Amino acid sequence: MSYGKVIIVCAPSGSGKSTIVKFLLNQFKSLSFSVSVTTRSIRSNEVDGKDYYFINKKKFKKLIKEKKLIEWEEVYNGDFKGTLKSEVVNLIAHKKNIIFDVDVRGGLSLKEYFKNAGLSLFIHASSINILKQRLILRGTESLDIINERMNKAREEIKLKNRFDKIVINLELDETYKNVKKIVDNFLDKV
Repeated sequence: MSYGKVIIVCAPSGSGKSTIVKFLLNQFKSLSFSVSVTTRSIRSNEVDGKDYYFINKKKFKKLIKEKKLIEWEEVYNGDFKGTLKSEVVNLIAHKKNIIFDVDVRGGLSLKEYFKNAGLSLFIHASSINILKQRLILRGTESLDIINERMNKAREEIKLKNRFDKIVINLELDETYKNVKKIVDNFLDKV
C-alpha cells in the first residue's frame, strides 16, 4: 500500500463527520489524523493536540502571515480554523496516509491542494431539519449559534457536487459500510 494519500471528510455541522472519521481511523491503520489548528474555545470533551491545536487569534494570524497553513478560514463568530503544513509534512515523513475532518470550504481548498492524491467526501444528513436536531441534541451550542450553523449549512450543501463522493448519513451502520468501501478502494489504487 502506498502512503501520502489523503482522505478529506467534510460536512456541515451535525452531519456526523467526526464520528465517521473516528470509525475510519479504527478501520485503516495506515490512516493518521491531521490535527487542525483553531482559535475557538475548547469544549469539555476535547483534548488540545488531539482534537485541535487551540491557540489565540494573534498566533493564528502569525501562522497566516508566515504561510504556515495549507488552508484556513474564518468560520463562526470570528473564530479561525486551518491546516498546518508542518502537521501534513510530519505525517507523510512517517509514511502515513492522512485523514482530515474539516469544514466544507476548507475541504475544497485541500482538494485543490492535494489534487489526485486526495479523496474528498461530503457527508450529508439529507435535510437541514435533521442537522438542526442533531446539533440541539449535542447540547454544546446556544440556539443562536445553532441557527448560525444552519445558515452556513444551507450554503455548504450547495457545494456538495464539487466533492468526489457524497455520502448520505441517515443510518450509521450503513454509512460506515459505504465509507469503508470508498476509502478502501481509494487506498488500494497505486
